[in-house]
Amino acid sequence: MTNIALAYSPITVDDVDAAIPFYRDGLGLEVVNDVAYDGHRWVSFGFPGQPGLSLVVSDPTAGRSPEDGEALQRLVVKGSGPGPYVFTTTDLDATFEKLREFGAEVLQEPKEQGWGPRDAAFRDPSGNHIRLNQV
Repeated sequence: MTNIALAYSPITVDDVDAAIPFYRDGLGLEVVNDVAYDGHRWVSFGFPGQPGLSLVVSDPTAGRSPEDGEALQRLVVKGSGPGPYVFTTTDLDATFEKLREFGAEVLQEPKEQGWGPRDAAFRDPSGNHIRLNQV
């Protein structure tokens, strides 16, 4: 049987430097790689307890054609880029308070969802929709 696992998930941001503290300090992820090439930057974050899985933030034109990068940039700036990006946490209330104190834009305070988990929602500094589910 062949095993398949997710290695990384990209998130496009309009400012990589502003994204680092949100994902590192706000969500508690670890910077595992920081690569600059040809005027672009890719920063990989690791998940404690999930070796081999990374979240990679980069600017809209990193690794894309100029046209695709410009189209993605417009979506990111409007807050309508890809997503939502859903994370899980064992303590939703503590993670929510940490992100709120960190200054993240709150979209939804923690609440029970009729369709599933207790969750909350934020926007990262670039406007990406981030959801947190209690596990």
